[in-house]
Amino acid sequence: MGLFILRRLGVMLLTALCLTFIVFWLTNLYPKLEVLAKTQGNFRMSDEAVTSYLDNRGYTQSLPVKYGQWLGVVPGYVIDGSDGETRAKCEGNAAPTADTPRFCGIIQGNWGFSTVAKDDVATVLPTRLGNTGKLMFWVMVVMVPGALIIGVLAGMREGSRTDRSLSTVSIVATATPEYVSGVILIALFATPLFGMQYFKGTATSAMDDITFNNFFLPVITIALYGMGYIARMTRASMTEVMTAQYVRTARLKGVSFPNIVMKHALRNALIAPFTVIMLQVPWLLNGVVIVETLFNYKGFGWELVRAASNNDIEMLLGVSVISVIVVLTTQLISDIGYVFLNPRIRIS
Repeated sequence: MGLFILRRLGVMLLTALCLTFIVFWLTNLYPKLEVLAKTQGNFRMSDEAVTSYLDNRGYTQSLPVKYGQWLGVVPGYVIDGSDGETRAKCEGNAAPTADTPRFCGIIQGNWGFSTVAKDDVATVLPTRLGNTGKLMFWVMVVMVPGALIIGVLAGMREGSRTDRSLSTVSIVATATPEYVSGVILIALFATPLFGMQYFKGTATSAMDDITFNNFFLPVITIALYGMGYIARMTRASMTEVMTAQYVRTARLKGVSFPNIVMKHALRNALIAPFTVIMLQVPWLLNGVVIVETLFNYKGFGWELVRAASNNDIEMLLGVSVISVIVVLTTQLISDIGYVFLNPRIRIS
């Protein structure tokens, strides 16, 4: 198992480098750098002024060099600009001093400066991640148990009225995207349209103080969408297990139906949904974009939208690094958990 984990960590590192390099390349295409120069300088800048702005700040260096500087494995640039000023990457484009370090990338903890938030990316992102972490936690608390209960109940007796009813609910929940269900829930429970103003249509106040009133609608909006998908997977797995030979044998031996479900079928039925549940974590991290924007909740997804719409390159790179780490880590946990749930899997 230790060797397996080490190999997976090596593959994860290589994958992370490839993915972040692709994102770095996309965010450093010249049209985006031109927009950045005009946003930070003047929208009426000439082409020569744009080139000079980018040259003076190291943006026109070769892509591998810039990527190495961003990672922190290549010394940061020190450029004598055409405007007479000397700028150093490791001093935040200020003049270098005797204490200026040579390396200043994400490995050294320097994630860059957000041109929109006007703050260090390493300062902004933890706050946004914390807000999204709270949202994800409550979504998982509602979604996973609810989906497993619905899936197991539906799969215990295939074709029964309970199965048909719960399957219909699951399909409707999965087929309804968050931007539709969120608007419907806000109209139903947060506006005077139907006379049921039980909850708040915004979750802004939840960033300081989470209450049932200000956090219920965003949580249930995300949970409903994911719940239907996991329930369908659990139902299919449970249906297959309930027709297995060992379950039939247990029935013939007179084992009670609850004991068959709890002691013989449930563990095997959870193998397939476990992988799906783990995949929900990265989906939640990136899929909350719509819900956080809809409910004005300033989390990771909200920050991603703001960075993308304002060409905030350093913030986009920071978001991509976090996303890659979360996706790869959850996949590793999923693989390890799959081995423990399914004893037939052996790792050589």
